[in-house]
Amino acid sequence: MKIEEAVSLGRYTTLGAGGEARAFARPPTVEELQQALAWARERGLPTVTVGLGSNLLVADEGVDALALKLGGELASAEVRGDVLVAGGGAANAVCLHRARAAGLGGFEFACAIPGTVGGGVRMNAGAYGSDWSEILLRALVVDDQGARWLTPGELGLSYRHSELEQGQVVARAEFRLEPRDPQEIKAKVAELQALRKAAQPTNKRTFGSVFKNPDHALTAGLMLEACGLKGHRIGGAQISPRHANFIENADGASAADAIGLMAEARRRAFGEYGVELEHEVQFLGPLSLPPLAA
Repeated sequence: MKIEEAVSLGRYTTLGAGGEARAFARPPTVEELQQALAWARERGLPTVTVGLGSNLLVADEGVDALALKLGGELASAEVRGDVLVAGGGAANAVCLHRARAAGLGGFEFACAIPGTVGGGVRMNAGAYGSDWSEILLRALVVDDQGARWLTPGELGLSYRHSELEQGQVVARAEFRLEPRDPQEIKAKVAELQALRKAAQPTNKRTFGSVFKNPDHALTAGLMLEACGLKGHRIGGAQISPRHANFIENADGASAADAIGLMAEARRRAFGEYGVELEHEVQFLGPLSLPPLAA
């Protein structure tokens, strides 16, 4: 297992910001993934997983950890009967293509999630009324103690959440899908992609949705729009003029710029609505948001 040192993680993220990881590896098999985790354990290093780099904000100072990007068979996908079997590093777009080619539906909503299977399990990713918990059969989770299959219940899946801990890596997942005409699947995907393109800044560098939708009549995006934050800018980052729950890299944004925008968004939402927004994006490295004033 090849371990690289001081690798820039910012270039692996969709926002394009952030510093280096102390170490970096691309395990292609479960065995080599276990070797990488053992290497980190022996050195007292935490591990973080980078999929397609969406839903991640990397600290400008970098990450004192072993960063993993699954490859090889851990990034492949195939259909077995009515079950889609995919590596944790498999792109959702690849999985959707495999499912459609096999005439299997149920994965269409994932066309709006520019990430990987493993990242989807970790955050119970979802869009347009569906999420991983509705189709996931089980996931193979690997840590420094070994590998085991876990069901959605054992994973503790809920809204944009799982109970997976730091150091636990989703190596594979199995999804139960249902027979559907490939043309029907294609039409549904086209419909969802058109909705996404109309509402979100798909042609800009972002890390995806910033905040989880609160238990409120307004979504996070509509709430922040009502607070007058569309287009608000700090440094090289700005809140998207198209959708207020996205932060764009407008011009050489740093992670600190993005954190500044997130802090301001939370402050205004709390002041106007009494709602404490919870971030959906995952932080890597020494990043945190300031507490809200009572």
